[in-house]
Amino acid sequence: MQPEFRIMRNGYDRFAVDNAFQELATEVETLEGKVNLYEKELKNLEEQLTSVKNRYQVIVSELSVKEKAADDIARLALKEANIIIDSAQDNADSIVREALSTARIILSDLSRISNDASVMREEMHGQLTGLIQAIDNFEIPKLPEVEWIKDFEFKK
Repeated sequence: MQPEFRIMRNGYDRFAVDNAFQELATEVETLEGKVNLYEKELKNLEEQLTSVKNRYQVIVSELSVKEKAADDIARLALKEANIIIDSAQDNADSIVREALSTARIILSDLSRISNDASVMREEMHGQLTGLIQAIDNFEIPKLPEVEWIKDFEFKK
């Protein structure tokens, strides 16, 4: 808003002009104070921004380090898991080979026992057949009549 002054004989009213200058000077001082305050606030905000940027950089750096560590741990865990799986596979293969070998030995023994049992069966069959024939051919001698012994008394 622009001040208006009364016009006098030798120019404007000096007291009104002085008063306007005083008001303008006060307003300039107030505005300069506000500018100084705003400059301080701006400086403070710039410092906070710099601090936040620095913290952001530190956090990004730490995050990068932690991500790398997590990747390394995951890679090591996967490597160990693969080693464990390979070891388990080798152990399983060894167990299967041993079981197959044992089964082969057992089947071989069973086959031998079966053959031996078959041979023994044939031998025993032959012996039993011979024994049956011998029993059938065995003649019991005829005994004399035992009636005459009853009549005979022993003397004492």
